[in-house]
Amino acid sequence: MSDYFRHAFSSTTNTFSSSTPAKAGAQLGDGGNLGSRSITTAFPIGARPSPSWLKYPLLLVLLLAPAAANAQDTPADLVDPFVGTLADFGQLSPAAVAPFGMMQLGPDTSPANHAGYDHAATTLLGFSHTRGVGVGCGGAGGDLMISLRYAGQTGPALIDKPSETARAGTYRVRYDRGIQAEMTATRGAGVLRFTLPRAGTVDLRIDPRHSYSKPLAASWDSLASDDLRADLVAGTVCDQGAYHLHTASRILVNGRPIHQTLTAGTNDLATLHITGKAGDAIEIRTGLSTVDGRGAASVRDTEVDSKSLAAVAGETRAAWNRILGRVTLSGSRDQRALFYTSLYRVMETPVAIDDPDGRHRDNKGAVQTSLKGRTRYANWSLWDNYRTQMPLLALLQPERSADIAQSLVALYAGGKAQWSTPHEPFLTVRTEHAGIALLDMHRKGIAIDVDAALAGMAADSDTLKRGTPDEQIEAAYDDWATAELARDLSRTDLARTFTAKAQSYRPMWRSVFQTPGADGDVVKARGLYQGTLWQYRWAPIFDLPWMTATVGRERMLGELDHFFDAGLFNMTNEPDIQVPWMFAALGQPQATADLIHTILTKPIAHPYTNSGKLPMPFVGRSFALSPQGFADGMDDDAGGMTAWYVFATLGLYPLVPGEPWYIVTTPVFARSSIELGNGHTLTIQRSGPENGRIARARLNGRPLTNFRLQHADLLIGGTLEVTTR
Repeated sequence: MSDYFRHAFSSTTNTFSSSTPAKAGAQLGDGGNLGSRSITTAFPIGARPSPSWLKYPLLLVLLLAPAAANAQDTPADLVDPFVGTLADFGQLSPAAVAPFGMMQLGPDTSPANHAGYDHAATTLLGFSHTRGVGVGCGGAGGDLMISLRYAGQTGPALIDKPSETARAGTYRVRYDRGIQAEMTATRGAGVLRFTLPRAGTVDLRIDPRHSYSKPLAASWDSLASDDLRADLVAGTVCDQGAYHLHTASRILVNGRPIHQTLTAGTNDLATLHITGKAGDAIEIRTGLSTVDGRGAASVRDTEVDSKSLAAVAGETRAAWNRILGRVTLSGSRDQRALFYTSLYRVMETPVAIDDPDGRHRDNKGAVQTSLKGRTRYANWSLWDNYRTQMPLLALLQPERSADIAQSLVALYAGGKAQWSTPHEPFLTVRTEHAGIALLDMHRKGIAIDVDAALAGMAADSDTLKRGTPDEQIEAAYDDWATAELARDLSRTDLARTFTAKAQSYRPMWRSVFQTPGADGDVVKARGLYQGTLWQYRWAPIFDLPWMTATVGRERMLGELDHFFDAGLFNMTNEPDIQVPWMFAALGQPQATADLIHTILTKPIAHPYTNSGKLPMPFVGRSFALSPQGFADGMDDDAGGMTAWYVFATLGLYPLVPGEPWYIVTTPVFARSSIELGNGHTLTIQRSGPENGRIARARLNGRPLTNFRLQHADLLIGGTLEVTTR
C-alpha cells in the first residue's frame, strides 16, 4: 500500500492548511476577518473568560469556565462542544445537553449549519431547545427559539466571540454590547438566563414556529409567564415524516415569577416587555414532553424546579462524568480531549422521552406508559450508526442498551417504517437495520424480547426495497440478521428460509460488484443511494467468508490494496468505513494498523461528497480537536463517525455488527481501562510505539492468534495487551 500512503494520504498537496484564515472576528462586527489567525488556534478549547466573569458566583465560573490543563481535569472538563461546529465539518452544535437528553439548548446564528449554529457566524438570532446531531439534509429541531434585546435595538445582534464558552452541559456567550446568555440542560428541561449589562426595557420574544426543517403547526395553550405552553409540529430530518412536541416554560426575573401575560402576534410570535436594572437576571425554564403540556410542565418542575442554574449545571456535569468516566485513559491532554469529546457525541443519542410518570408517545402517536424501572428511547439514525454507535453503547452502556433494544422492538408493533412516520414522538431520521442492532445486542448478552423482535424483523423483510444494487445488499444484511436470530432461537425452518433470502443477492454481487466497470467510481451510479460501486463492493461484511471464497483471499487482498492505492476509499460516509479493518480479518493485521494510524493522525485525501466527486480532493484530518473537527462534508451522523473514532483509538472494532467479536489493532493510548459493570474492568495496554509493527495481541496472557476478541471473553475483564516493535 505504499502508493496509498504516498498519494492518497499526502499531507503536502492541496491541503486545507491549519493557517487558513478563520471567518470569525474577535468582536464579530468586522466581517469576520482574523487576518492570519487559524481555525485550529483562533478559538481554543473553552475561550478564555473575560474579567467581567469576576462578578458571577464562583461555582458557576468553575462550571462554565475552561478547565486548567492539569491532572484535575475530569472527562467532562475535557469535552469541547465546539468541535465539528464550523460550516459543514460535522454539522454539530455547542448546545447544552445532558446524556441521552431531549433538551439541546443552544445558540442559533446567521449563517448557520444544519444544527442552527456556525462557529464563524457574526450574528446571533436567539436560542432554541432541540436539534439533531450531525444528521444531514437540512438538519432538524430548532424548536421554541427565544431572543432578548433592548427595546429599539436595530441591526444584527453581534456575537462577542471571545466570551463564548461551551462545556459538557453548558453554553455561555455575550452579545449586543454586553447582554450575557447562559444555559444548561437536563434530560428534558433547560434553563436559559440573560443578565442585563445596563438598565432599560428589553423585548423578550419566543418563536414557536422556528425550525431547521419545515414547521408544520404551532399553537399556544397558555401565554401566562408563569406557565407558558406551546404545542409544536415540525418536519423531521429530510422532512420525512413529522414529530410532535409540547413545551412548558416559566419566566423569572431575579428568581421570582412576574405574573404577566405575553402577547402573540404575527406567526404566533409571543413577546413580553420587561424593564430591568443593570445586573438583573431574566430566566426562562422550559420542559419538553412528547405527550402534552401537563407532561412538559411536570418535566420542568421535576428536573429543574427552583434549582439555581449553577446547581443544574453541576448535576449535568456529574452525569457526564459518570458516563464518560467509564473509560479512563493515559495520553496527552489533547488526545484525551478529542477522545472524550467524541464519546460525548456518541452518548447524546438516542434520547430518553419518558415524562416523570412514564408516559410517552409511540411512533403512531398513541400515548404509552413505560413499565416501572424502564425507559423509552427515540431519535433514530440507524442507517448510519448501527455499524458503530449501537455496538459501542452495547459495550459501554449495557444496562441502558436493554431499554434501547426494547424501544427498537416496539417500533415493529403494527409495522415499522424505514424512515420516520407522520407521528414521531421526537425528531428522528431512519430506522433501517434495527434488526441488525437487535441481533448484535442479543448476542452480547443484552436482554430483549427476542420473540417479538424476531416476529417484527421477519415481517419487516417484505417492506424492504430491493431495486438497486445497494438496496439488495442492505436488505440481504437485514435478512441475514433475521436468519441468525431465528437460528439462535432454534427456529430452524425460519432460519433456513431467511438464509436463502439473504443469499439471493449473491448473483447480483458477482455481476455488478466483483469486477466494477467503468462506472465503478461514479457516485450514485446505477441508482446507488450514496457512494460508489467500489465503496459498496465491501458492504456485505456479514458474508465476508463467501466473498473471500468467491474472489480468492490473495486476489481479495490485492483488490483491497487497489481500493486504497487508487484513492477510492471514502472516510466521510458510512458505506465503506469498515474496509480498513478487513485486512486484519483476512490475515494482514499490520495493514489495518497502518491504515488506522494514518487516518487517526494525518491529513488524508477526501475526494467524495454524497452527490459526487470533488474537482480537487479536500485534504485534511478526518478527526481533529477544532471547530473544523471533521473532513469537509463529513457528518457525525448521530455518533456514527465519533463512535468509529472511539473504537479506533481503543484498538477495537466491531467488524460485523450482529457477530459478537472485535478486530484488535494498535491502540492510540499506552493504557486505557473500560468499566464493564459487575465489578469487571478491561485494561487495554500497548507495549511498544504507537506506529510500530504490530507483533501480537494477548488477553490475560492468552494469544489472540487471529487478532479477534470475542465479546464474551472481553466481558471477563483483565488485560488486553497489544505488543508493537
